[in-house]
Amino acid sequence: MAEDFEAAVEDGLRLSKRVYFGKDRAVAPPKPPTAMERAAGYSYLPNSPMVYAVISDPAIVDNPDMPSYQPHVHGRCDPPALIPLQMNGVSLEVDCYLDTAFVTVTGTWRVHCVMGSRSCDCRIAVPMGEQGSILGVEVEVPRKSYSTQIIAAESEKCTEQKVAKIEDGGFLRAHIFTLTIPQIDGGTNISVKLRWSQKLVYHDGQFALDIPFSFPEYVTPAAKKISKHEKIQLNVNAGPGTEVLCRTSSHPLKERLRQAGKLGFLYEAEVLSWSSNDFQFTYTVSSNHTLGGVLLSPPLLQDVDNRDMFCCYVFPGKQQSEKVFRKEVVFVVDISGSMRGRTLEDTKNALFAALAKLDPKDSFNVIAFNGEIYLFSSALEPATSEAIENVTQWINMNFVAGGGTNILLPLNKAMNMLSDSCNSMPIIFLITDGAVEDEKHICDTVKTQLTSQKNVSTRIYTLGIGTFCNHYFLRMLATTGRGHHEIASDVDSIEVRVRRLFARASSIFLADIAFEKLDTLDLEVFSSEIPDLSSESPLIVSGRYHGSFPKTLKVNGILADMSNFSLDLKVEQANEIPIAKIVAKHQIEQLTAQAWYSDNQELKDKIAKMSVLNGIISEHTSMVLLEAERGKTKADSTTKQQVSSKSKADQHNKAEDSKPKRMSVLHNMGLGFGNPIATGDNIPPGCKDTKPPDAAEVFVKAASVCCGRLLNHCCCMCCIQCCSKMNDQCALAFTQLFGALACLGCYACCCDGNE
Repeated sequence: MAEDFEAAVEDGLRLSKRVYFGKDRAVAPPKPPTAMERAAGYSYLPNSPMVYAVISDPAIVDNPDMPSYQPHVHGRCDPPALIPLQMNGVSLEVDCYLDTAFVTVTGTWRVHCVMGSRSCDCRIAVPMGEQGSILGVEVEVPRKSYSTQIIAAESEKCTEQKVAKIEDGGFLRAHIFTLTIPQIDGGTNISVKLRWSQKLVYHDGQFALDIPFSFPEYVTPAAKKISKHEKIQLNVNAGPGTEVLCRTSSHPLKERLRQAGKLGFLYEAEVLSWSSNDFQFTYTVSSNHTLGGVLLSPPLLQDVDNRDMFCCYVFPGKQQSEKVFRKEVVFVVDISGSMRGRTLEDTKNALFAALAKLDPKDSFNVIAFNGEIYLFSSALEPATSEAIENVTQWINMNFVAGGGTNILLPLNKAMNMLSDSCNSMPIIFLITDGAVEDEKHICDTVKTQLTSQKNVSTRIYTLGIGTFCNHYFLRMLATTGRGHHEIASDVDSIEVRVRRLFARASSIFLADIAFEKLDTLDLEVFSSEIPDLSSESPLIVSGRYHGSFPKTLKVNGILADMSNFSLDLKVEQANEIPIAKIVAKHQIEQLTAQAWYSDNQELKDKIAKMSVLNGIISEHTSMVLLEAERGKTKADSTTKQQVSSKSKADQHNKAEDSKPKRMSVLHNMGLGFGNPIATGDNIPPGCKDTKPPDAAEVFVKAASVCCGRLLNHCCCMCCIQCCSKMNDQCALAFTQLFGALACLGCYACCCDGNE
């Protein structure tokens, strides 16, 4: 799908050359990328919020203000071309709380490439940062307004509406959301407001914010007199009791707020061209010692849970995180047939990089699996340079894609290898792209084995590649094993995700974390097993409680030298930090994994209500596009005595206009629960899901096969001579006969499609 999108944009840029900008040579249309830039890997995928005109009829492409009267273009664009619209203004507002950033982009685009008397669809593309989650899109045009909304997947509103085409809304890639707005007139100004959340990347003691904000040159308006206003507003709140220090910024921000734990910045300017760099900002929560706090908040209005909320955050300190646990790592890697090609090659490269980062005091093993298992060694090996060289050769020889997928067999083998671990951190690192039928049984087996371990419990870190694997099964495994789950949505992200996940697993300095003094509370923690604290990630634990929360919360754990560690966290009310928004996505993901495992309908209904309340996409909800009319009010001309009645009528009309007139249900945008059929067929990640053809495709295929067979049997010299002696009446009779048969075939296909 991404390749088709890029091809459509490239066609659109060629087509945009038809737009006439007058005789002034100083006013020229923006230049598309050169051939050299394309050869160097330039991509037409959006690196900033964009709006495109969807062009099926190239004849409508022209300047709405200055028609060029170009020759008529015959034919249509199939698939439609995408012409990037010129942007007249943009504003970026970012609020950072703990480890989450909430982003709002407001912009104005103009349909500069379509005749004023014609209209076209407009497609919005929203690239997001780390673990981005779309929260909402609002669009305003002169006579209509559009907005997205989350509704329960099984609600009456959802079932009554027809599902829109996949082009009308969905994810182009895991981090790029697209939405199509129907039929906007040429020359119209479009006001768009985009909202999403994303995670802050924590590395080497500092938080990093990276927002796609690099606009291509061809979205800059060609006219010089058009004012181009660019604004960036950033607010950082790291929590009470912290000190925030700014490190780097990609744009010239002006500090306007500095308080304990809080920073505020502003950038505003009239520019000649839009930002050509992503907005990047890094800062540190300065402290030599591990610190944190607990924030409390009452439930939201219309909340599905009447209990209060709490959020515990712990930032790793420099002194404690210098010494990490010695590791015993077993890499369990899928080499089934679906991993063939670049997927397996990138996985091997990521595995080589992880092995190279092992300390000589660590020990490791590698298990490759498909329908069977292949061991590098029968026992754990010290991570010496010689052993790393040997395992590299072994991987190159034995990592050959083929066969089915059996996850339980290698997991059992890895668990047995790590069952006697002592004074070290046992870790299973599972990489797979497939789903299997016995996933719930695997969860039960792993939980039983973890419970029976006498020494340090094994940690499980999982990486799922593509959409055919069941990410909620892998998340359940990681949660049970106090680990973490990462998603490599496409092949391009495998190495980055493996590197980040292994860095988190290999930098644990505080394990077996537990809370004290909470026995008197009706408490629910997400997740039930508290993960370890790593120097590569802060610890955020949230939940619900009923009762009187203590004024201080004591956190206990074990350091890498096996000594005990305790930390008293101050409990405060979350007056300025919206903890409900921060933890909603994580809680929904954890509950979805539990609902998949238990198949509990009440839990699924709870997830749907939480998703609707917080505007977050889930497996049990759907996103819809609402269209509302913004028509004129009644009785434009009235007497002075009717002013009060007119104002009441205006209010009534506005209330009516705000009501949605049409609703389109977008395709399900959740991750899904895996595809065992695709896994069994060894379909590689990224391949499109197989679906039954519609009636038109059946007819075309049948007709093609029929014609092919007819030509194979009839295209001979005797047949040609026979046809040449056929009179006109006979030829006409055969033509009518074949035409009637074709009509009957079309009718039969249409009837089957309706059924």
